[in-house]
Amino acid sequence: MIKTVILGAGNVATHLFKAFNASETVTVAQWYNRNLTSISKYKNSVSITDDLSELVDADVYILAVSDDAIEALSIALPFQNRLVVHTSGSSSLYTADKKHKRGVFYPLQTFSKDAPVDFKDVPLCIEALKKEDLPILKALAEAIGSKSHKVNSDQRQALHLAAVFVNNFTNQLYRVAHEITESQGAEFDILKPLIKETANKIESLSPYLAQTGPALRRDKKTIKRHLKQLENEHHKDIYNLLTKSIQKTHGR
Repeated sequence: MIKTVILGAGNVATHLFKAFNASETVTVAQWYNRNLTSISKYKNSVSITDDLSELVDADVYILAVSDDAIEALSIALPFQNRLVVHTSGSSSLYTADKKHKRGVFYPLQTFSKDAPVDFKDVPLCIEALKKEDLPILKALAEAIGSKSHKVNSDQRQALHLAAVFVNNFTNQLYRVAHEITESQGAEFDILKPLIKETANKIESLSPYLAQTGPALRRDKKTIKRHLKQLENEHHKDIYNLLTKSIQKTHGR
């Protein structure tokens, strides 16, 4: 049984707790957050605390906190030479204080507290300063059904940056599309099969080969008509930027 302590109460921390708590090979010995209100509803399922001096012994301490809080929290931990990992995609392995055995346990997925997550569909990017600490991180991933990927800090940071494009930026484009359909009383839901097919297509094609549309075809009449339809200048800027990006990528 792998004994863990979770520190933090955000989306990642909450989903990791639920996944570990359901596992037969992992136990959450304690959950820390500086504000107990955020985790009080779980007090019947796990020991909770807002006092770092009360932290219990564990095999792994998971800092599921904001990037800016990792270093300070790791320094404040009242022990040393224990395995302390953070869950950040963009922070270096070396962000945690050097008094600890340092590692990374980064679930590459978008998390919202109220949206269920199946960790079987969540890649776990793991990294450890000491080679002997990798097996326990791999075992943690396997315990919740995830496939682990050993990646270094540069690779993980590249993945995190790429994730912003495929997730956060794409979601913003969904929002723009929603505003466009709403402006004419059309149903955004009609676009959902297209959204799903676009995502499914890259299972068998590269994004380069999967590209379609007026920018790729250099369909000037359609592009001009679209720009005329757009009343929001910000939306026009996005349309122009992405059109030029597609044409540059495809040499047109």
